[in-house]
Amino acid sequence: MLCVRIIPCLDVSHGRVVKGVKFQGLRDAGDPAELAALYEAQGADELVVLDVSATTEARGTQLDTVRRVRAELSIPLTVGGGVRGVDNAQSLLEAGTDKVSLNTAAVERPELIGEIAQRFGSQCAVVAIDARKAGDGYEVLIRSGKESAGRDAVAWARDVVALGAGELLLTSWDRDGTRSGYDLELVGAVAAAVNVPVIASGGAAGAEHLYQAIAAGAGAVLAASIFHDREYTVGDVKRELRERGVEIRP
Repeated sequence: MLCVRIIPCLDVSHGRVVKGVKFQGLRDAGDPAELAALYEAQGADELVVLDVSATTEARGTQLDTVRRVRAELSIPLTVGGGVRGVDNAQSLLEAGTDKVSLNTAAVERPELIGEIAQRFGSQCAVVAIDARKAGDGYEVLIRSGKESAGRDAVAWARDVVALGAGELLLTSWDRDGTRSGYDLELVGAVAAAVNVPVIASGGAAGAEHLYQAIAAGAGAVLAASIFHDREYTVGDVKRELRERGVEIRP
């Protein structure tokens, strides 16, 4: 069994880390390079950087920010936001990214997933799924949560894995920034539907919530506010999870 990964997330807009609730009301949370260095020192297994304004502003990811973050890191780095083609992915990899995250572009042109997986390997192709409760299921959201994609989240998860995605970054729009815990029903349904790692995201308030997401089937857990607000260090979370018997990387 693979060790569970603990992944801090840096939502970045115009060179600064931001955090909000349900993708809205963004507040400044610091410098991305400084936070990247801090979280690696605390024991982060990987880091995710999402340019949250790139798609809505119809631009690519800010490469200068990626280079600054990469200069501080030796751990794997995933970057998303504004990736619309293989050329965008190539630029991110040349700037120091290890994995590229697709969301809106994958919904609008699903074949892009396979193009990136074929060119750079499926381990490089991460599909981010932002999902919101809708009736008895979950609907996929795009454009930073502003639009419904008209797709069922579990069915979409199966589709993107079949197209070549090597990992899923699954965020509950309903729980994002609320500190009410991960949507365990969503995590469990997606994890049961695919054979690639699922990174659970959206709603963590402490180690208990991370433990619940892991128990629901997540192969990795992502958090932002609890680290940005200095309520927990990555080391704190890892220690509590180890005490519960979870296999965690050193």
